[in-house]
Amino acid sequence: MYSFRNISRFGGSIHSSNLYLHTTLPSQLFKSSSYSRNQSNLSTINDDRARLSKFWIPTGGIAANADEDSHAKLIRGGFLRQAHTGIFHMLPLGRRVQDKLEALIDKHMSTLGASKLALSSLSSEELWAKSGRLDASTELFRLKDRKEAGYLLAPTHEEEITELVSNSVHSYKELPVRLYQITRKYRDELRPRQGLLRSREFVMKDLYTFDFNNTLALSTYNDVRKTYKNLFDELKIPYLVAKADSGDIGGDLSHEFHFPTKIGEDNIISCNKCDYVANEELAETGAQVVNEVDDSKIEIQKASVVAGFSRDGSTLIASWFYSENGGDCELNIRSIKTILPEYDSSRKVENQELLQLLNQDDGVANKHHQAEQASITRVIHLVDGRVPPKVSQAIEKDRFSVFTKAKGITRDDWLSKVENTSFIFQDSATGELLNLRRISEGDICPKCQEPELKVQKAIELGHTFHLGTRYSKPMGATVNLPYGLVEGTIKDAVNATRSGENGQVQVPMEMGCHGVGVTRMIGAVAETLADEKGLNWPRVMAPFEIVVVPGKGLGEDALQIFDTLSAATMDPVVDDREVSIAWKLRDADLIGYPVIVLLGRKWKDGLCEVQCRRLDVNEDVKVEDLKSFVEKLLSKL
Repeated sequence: MYSFRNISRFGGSIHSSNLYLHTTLPSQLFKSSSYSRNQSNLSTINDDRARLSKFWIPTGGIAANADEDSHAKLIRGGFLRQAHTGIFHMLPLGRRVQDKLEALIDKHMSTLGASKLALSSLSSEELWAKSGRLDASTELFRLKDRKEAGYLLAPTHEEEITELVSNSVHSYKELPVRLYQITRKYRDELRPRQGLLRSREFVMKDLYTFDFNNTLALSTYNDVRKTYKNLFDELKIPYLVAKADSGDIGGDLSHEFHFPTKIGEDNIISCNKCDYVANEELAETGAQVVNEVDDSKIEIQKASVVAGFSRDGSTLIASWFYSENGGDCELNIRSIKTILPEYDSSRKVENQELLQLLNQDDGVANKHHQAEQASITRVIHLVDGRVPPKVSQAIEKDRFSVFTKAKGITRDDWLSKVENTSFIFQDSATGELLNLRRISEGDICPKCQEPELKVQKAIELGHTFHLGTRYSKPMGATVNLPYGLVEGTIKDAVNATRSGENGQVQVPMEMGCHGVGVTRMIGAVAETLADEKGLNWPRVMAPFEIVVVPGKGLGEDALQIFDTLSAATMDPVVDDREVSIAWKLRDADLIGYPVIVLLGRKWKDGLCEVQCRRLDVNEDVKVEDLKSFVEKLLSKL
């Protein structure tokens, strides 16, 4: 509390009075005198107890519907409101959830010795051009200042943190450095959806690590993974840790942390028999076995093809499958790109388009397809390892005729005459048969070799990346290092320039970046734990751990219960709004307080009714036992 002297002038005389400015922390929002729609008595309450009559929860005017999802419950419960497409205002209840999640993250980051900072939301196009990501990124909010200098709203901060550390750290003795922030990020999503799960403005925790060699960087990476595991364990919600592809961020080692849920956008592959878990982009299957089937029972017409192009459009890439039921198979894009890096995954040629492209009749092939025909100088056929030999031979002999005949076209296709045509049946590096299909239930596990793989939908909430020198090298983030401490390929690179056996050399720092989607986790936890009655928060994220609901005339008794619980370092709130108990209980279920303490008809006998929906508890508890009983419940949530 700060005191200021207010000097004002009235008719030439000077009057003074003390004005007080109260600083309100996020955890003290319940002290605000904001209006609540359920509040009928606006008299000032001068104690520090958390009361819903003094906490703004705009829950009115939004009716529930039968197919209400968790995002709709967050809105109806008064946690957030949509401001614009993919952009949301976080209201006081939602802000308390976010504050608690951020405090949990802060606690676990401190165990890593990480220092918290805040980087600017504006980043320069110049930095992004230096890293090579400016033109490769299609979801940037870009802008120019009055001097026409290019900026962007940062979706991530690898460039900025690398520049900052590069200008500040010059010797290996100043490493390791571990820095993190919890800030707003921006991504121009083409189709924002599912509320906080896929939005255009979001809050993330980013941890950036810097070491002077790869061995130490990998040790740091493992430390971060353990810390993430501890963080997710504290939420007490089932999660998966999957080996993952690094994607546009870069690097060659990464893991994702997921909540399994039917609305997830990622497919996570795991094994029922062993501990194998991987993102679908990186998942593999065991050795593929071609079933020995009587050739007379094999129907060549069951062969199917998915066609695509190289990025320059000069190569047609045909991926062949065989399905016993004659159905189409989904392509494993990563497998294709491993074999042919030039494959353009953004363009898939549908069957009808392929038929028109193959057809040499000018009346069917329009000018667009004729132009494509003229530009194609090479054809590569990739044949999945499960295609029976009889079908493989037919594909190699007749090429696209196998496909066109199945579609009712009997004449030869013009592509069969393209001279630069090749067939790939095996991985040249391993000698194994190609595996071009997306993994499905019952495929062979690459670890235990059992046909026990399963596919689960999941939401990605955390991601760890070992970046290596992906950013430090192009951006010149180096440290001076004695030659004896230099490792591997970097040692070969600096060998020619070192000064003496014990001389100092400059090497790029080894980096890691590790994220947690804060607002996304709020949406994901809501989705994972919600039921037909409302939301269900884990203890560490709940806006309040306990709501005390007094019956008529029991307001003062409820405050005594509040004092008992808060003295035990629990986080209760009293629902002292002037509405019916039935309304309060429905609202408590919607908001998702972990524990409800009701002072009802049995209060005269010294009993409280304690409810916990997640643990299926509804018991009458003596007042003297209440503290220990509630503590036991909360320890499980």
